[in-house]
Amino acid sequence: MLSTSEVVQNLVKKQPLLEDGLSRGIISYSALAREIKPQIEDDLMKDITRGSIVMALKRISKNLKQKKVNIENIVNFNGLTVRSDLVEFTYLNSDTIVEKYKKIFLVSEKRKDVLCNLTQGVRETMLVVGNEIAKNVETIFYGERLISRINNLSSITILLSKETVDTPGVYYSILKLLTWNNISFTDIISTYQELTIVFSGTDVDKAFSILKNYKNN
Repeated sequence: MLSTSEVVQNLVKKQPLLEDGLSRGIISYSALAREIKPQIEDDLMKDITRGSIVMALKRISKNLKQKKVNIENIVNFNGLTVRSDLVEFTYLNSDTIVEKYKKIFLVSEKRKDVLCNLTQGVRETMLVVGNEIAKNVETIFYGERLISRINNLSSITILLSKETVDTPGVYYSILKLLTWNNISFTDIISTYQELTIVFSGTDVDKAFSILKNYKNN
């Protein structure tokens, strides 16, 4: 049979924002215990005291603080690169689409200042390009099934250290900053030492300010 501590821990794990709030010490244990007490009692099928839940939350909070990722040593928030006036195209994969990849990259090579990122998924292909070559994409991919086109996008590229690969929670630590501040994003593009987040053009300034001024407190 599960203990109170185990049930509380499982509940916290299912709610990332709650877990983050506990790790930052900004949530009242007593208030949270009162809120989740009925659910914990349902899971345990017995009555429990609010104090036992508070004790469980304190232990979880202590463990989370010890495991907290110090991403300031891994992520270079001073090396942010912003690009604007981007367009995202998403096409359904087909037998003919692969041969068109090379054509659009040849176009982008002639415009070295223009972003051209292509991601092939299981069922669809996404391109994020500078608006300067959007017409080229339309021409080259003519005949392919266009699923979506989103205009007026911007991106922020964040530099990462090599330790990112072996450090759990780095991407989460970055993305939660946006979630806490009610900023949505269109896509994420990652390479070995770069993370690029694509936003609506109206959100990029706020996102840049939040990331630039990040402090891992």
